[in-house]
Amino acid sequence: MSPVNLSNNKIKLSEVDQSMKWAGLLFIISATLWLLAGTALGMISSYKMHNSNFLANLEWLTFGRIRSAHLNAVIYGWCNNAIFAVGLWIMARLARTKVRHLGLLIIAGIFWNIAVTIGIIGILTGHMTSVEWLEIPTYITPLLAISYCLIGVWGIIVFRDRQSEHIYISQWYILGALFWFPWIYSVAQIMILFEPARGTVQSLTNWWFAHNFLGLWLTPMGLAAAYYFIPKVIGRPIHSYYLSFLGFWTLALFYSWAGVHHLIGGPVPAWAVSLGITASVMMVIPVLVAAINHHMTVLGHFREVIESPTLRFVVFGALSYTLVSFIGSTMSLRSVNEISHFTHLTVGHAHHGVYAFFTMIMFGSIYFILPRLIHREWPSKILITCHFWFAALGITIMIVALHVGGWLQGLAMNNPELLFIDVMKGTIPWLKARTVSGFFLAIAHIAFAINVFWIVLSVKNKPAVIGTKALFTSPHAK
Repeated sequence: MSPVNLSNNKIKLSEVDQSMKWAGLLFIISATLWLLAGTALGMISSYKMHNSNFLANLEWLTFGRIRSAHLNAVIYGWCNNAIFAVGLWIMARLARTKVRHLGLLIIAGIFWNIAVTIGIIGILTGHMTSVEWLEIPTYITPLLAISYCLIGVWGIIVFRDRQSEHIYISQWYILGALFWFPWIYSVAQIMILFEPARGTVQSLTNWWFAHNFLGLWLTPMGLAAAYYFIPKVIGRPIHSYYLSFLGFWTLALFYSWAGVHHLIGGPVPAWAVSLGITASVMMVIPVLVAAINHHMTVLGHFREVIESPTLRFVVFGALSYTLVSFIGSTMSLRSVNEISHFTHLTVGHAHHGVYAFFTMIMFGSIYFILPRLIHREWPSKILITCHFWFAALGITIMIVALHVGGWLQGLAMNNPELLFIDVMKGTIPWLKARTVSGFFLAIAHIAFAINVFWIVLSVKNKPAVIGTKALFTSPHAK
């Protein structure tokens, strides 16, 4: 590529970043605030698991409400705002086009966060539904749906107006997720809450939605970011472009059926459960494809992983995706499920996917994106390092505690000689370990939030303080 083309590319990318500036700031700041709120709610609910008298006199902080508020604050507040920021930015960058009509996008983002706020208040005040992952009161659902449509359509418009002839794998994943999310959300709302289906169909729909929220919304966006940032920061192409498409289409084909395996032993048709188990096992294919592509691209560039804040988080998330997916396929087997079902292992598995995979990749993405939106360097290397190690340590402790404790709980529950109360008492040390992990995660999130607000509110355009390829001054990562 000639120097002239390099210059033109630099100007074009700078214009793309500038067009996304205010919407990106809105979504990143909103995501950060929801992360802090979700952390506080999660700490309270975790502590209540082994100390039921904690805040027991406050009706709006009972475990059922606080746990549901934590879940919805994280998935609709933190996760979705992070997706809107990262997904739209990557799409605009790869399409080499500006994000237009920014005012409407910002208004849609504001109303999304207003809707989530009202929804969380509704949960805490007792107006929640009884459906997991859909606890937000139904009266706020139309505002959420309209807000999402106005945000999601921007990704489609940007893709339509693309100036680049080549379609990247990250764009495939983002486009797929932008269409999949309104599909699974609207079907679940209609079939469970607005026009309820009868009998076990509701259970099937609930697990279909909850599993696909992770697999067809969070997972594609996490993989899109990994496919973008790993080669971008390292400065080399992805290991196999064509192999990545095999991963995309097998994910689309198999994941939507996999959630039914959670109903093993329930009053559902045997063929539906068998289909869910088969789809879960077949998920090994897209997982292996992603693992080969990501890990072979990083191979020989471990120094960059150590030095780069973005790569540190993204590679941690990519490794976690491989591990959590293999564990998930194993958990779908009947012989394993009869032990892991109804235990804390299932909760640990969910945290493994949402946090160790998706959230860690979003952290790394924001570390790359935010300096380019506002043309400033991250003010503190220490806070970035603190964020990574406390987050990695915290989620590792949580995953190990819930997986090991959950497995032992399952074995004990299947032992007819043990009283159920004794089985529950045996989980307390593992639940306390989970609370300890929450303190580590809280420290990590506070460090992240301080750095975010520090860079956003900083008046001066500070010089680079971290000479890594992940920052604004990177030769490879413009």
